[in-house]
Amino acid sequence: MTLRTIESALCTAGIPKEDAAFEARLLAAHCTGISPARLLTMRDGELSSPSLEDAVARRCKREPLQYILGEWEFMGLTFAVSPDCLIPRADTETLVEAALPHIPKNARVADLCTGSGAIGIALAHFRPDILVTAVELFPETAQMAEKNSRRLGVSERFTVLQGDVTKKIFQGGTSFDMIVSNPPYIALNEMEGLEPELAFEPRAALTDEGDGLSVIRGVLRTAAETLTPNGLLLMEIGASQGESVLSLAADFGFSGKILPDTAGRDRVLFAHRYSDKSEANP
Repeated sequence: MTLRTIESALCTAGIPKEDAAFEARLLAAHCTGISPARLLTMRDGELSSPSLEDAVARRCKREPLQYILGEWEFMGLTFAVSPDCLIPRADTETLVEAALPHIPKNARVADLCTGSGAIGIALAHFRPDILVTAVELFPETAQMAEKNSRRLGVSERFTVLQGDVTKKIFQGGTSFDMIVSNPPYIALNEMEGLEPELAFEPRAALTDEGDGLSVIRGVLRTAAETLTPNGLLLMEIGASQGESVLSLAADFGFSGKILPDTAGRDRVLFAHRYSDKSEANP
């Protein structure tokens, strides 16, 4: 098996040609221990590794590359990933980059639907003065977030709670200066048209099995109950949800805007909570 034959197999499986060479090098480096830089010089060199053959076969079945590697980079940090959690994506970095300049000093931040912990852990990494409370519905996924907080050295400032954000999860008196979230927002009728890799990711992290807005409503409700006056909510949304989410946010006493990702698609709700709705500016 050579890099050339791996690339060919990946292309045959439907992986775009422009991605196949990159993925072939990552799989080969992971399974053989040969650095990606050296692999560039040996595209036709034989790579003997039973684990590489297995990894290529898995990828050809469209299992996500990230799950095969067991880790992925987000905001320059390497997170452990598994089928228990959604894979951190570059689009979500839009949320983190927008949040960082607006976090008050010594803030308390909540990360709802934390998954791998990518958003909250990245914020804690870049802002060593803040405390993050992460909420996750599934225990196995919560364990992955805890693992990543230890792996990336923020566990003393990153607490994981198991809870359902569509229900009341915090007691009265709990407050946060900022809430961030990447909830399941894909509508059920959109699931069939997605790329094959998403079939391997936890379905409950992708869709609410309805209109894609039910968990978003839960996040907005929780934010309305727990954000400090003028507190900030940043939430990832679907590319077609901007208008609907802004309307819902206004119903919960928020005034905001939609931020685009690097491709120009609607991606993040950026909204302030006002103690008096009359203070909100459209």
